[in-house]
Amino acid sequence: MSPADFKRPGSLYGAVDLGARKQALEAQARRQAQAQAAPPAGAAGGGAVTVIDVTDDTFQSEVVERSMRTPVILDLWATWCQPCKQLSPILEKLAAEAGGKWVLAKVDVDASPQVSGALRVQSVPTVMAIFQGQVVTGFQGALPEAQVRQWLDQLMEALAQYLTGEPGGEEGEQVPAGEAEPPVDPDILAAEKAIDDGDLGAAEAAYQRLLARSPADEDARMGLAAVGLIRRTENLDPADVARRAADSADAEAQCQAADLEMLSGAVEIAFDRLIGVVRRSAGEERDKARVHLLGLFETLPADDPAVSKARRALASALF
Repeated sequence: MSPADFKRPGSLYGAVDLGARKQALEAQARRQAQAQAAPPAGAAGGGAVTVIDVTDDTFQSEVVERSMRTPVILDLWATWCQPCKQLSPILEKLAAEAGGKWVLAKVDVDASPQVSGALRVQSVPTVMAIFQGQVVTGFQGALPEAQVRQWLDQLMEALAQYLTGEPGGEEGEQVPAGEAEPPVDPDILAAEKAIDDGDLGAAEAAYQRLLARSPADEDARMGLAAVGLIRRTENLDPADVARRAADSADAEAQCQAADLEMLSGAVEIAFDRLIGVVRRSAGEERDKARVHLLGLFETLPADDPAVSKARRALASALF
């Protein structure tokens, strides 16, 4: 059992449609995605454009349409933001080094409120990677150059795998852009690989890195909670837990039994078990069951029907 078993693919990645023209542009993307994008007409010195300023009026053409053939890195900044003044020169330097493999699009959030509102920007600086009309990854805050470079390298590697169909199809087989899954954050890939390798520590570190960049990232939140669930259960003896859980007053055994039920897929049974403990207990034991239940909620999407139902039941049990 891995954190992947608890998440619904696409909960964030591919969920942001950046324009009404996206479907029409996908046909163009399928023709162009495998080829190096040609330098736009009018580029200085005949070279590829590497840095552009974007406004509400130009976002559709300069970011959404451009991203159908070339990755676009959004630098969302503000004139009053001191960390932005540290991060922006780093991004501009790396964009110049990339030589057109990706384009840096700079957005002044104060001057472009529609863009910042549509992307739900909560703080600056915020960096987002856009590819084929979708937000695929990002981070918040000013990172040192080495970390930004590493993030970009991982991003480009993930996009390359996406475009060539690896992993997924037969070796060397091209997967059309409209038929493959959107690329996911490199740290999500690193976490899932670590889990496959049995390295829960590395998986936990990858999820924490992603949450440090994007505190609201749901996949990272679910993955980290699921790693915690796996850690808590890996040394449990199910028979021993079942024996102790026969005592309804044993809050610790009830929590362990709920963990094992979550791993087996009996989500609602696990939730009902802990809500029952909350109803019939008080003090420390009641709070232990409540906190444990909230932790189990974190392994599922916030809008999961089982979570919504259990939250209502928990509120009724508490009040």
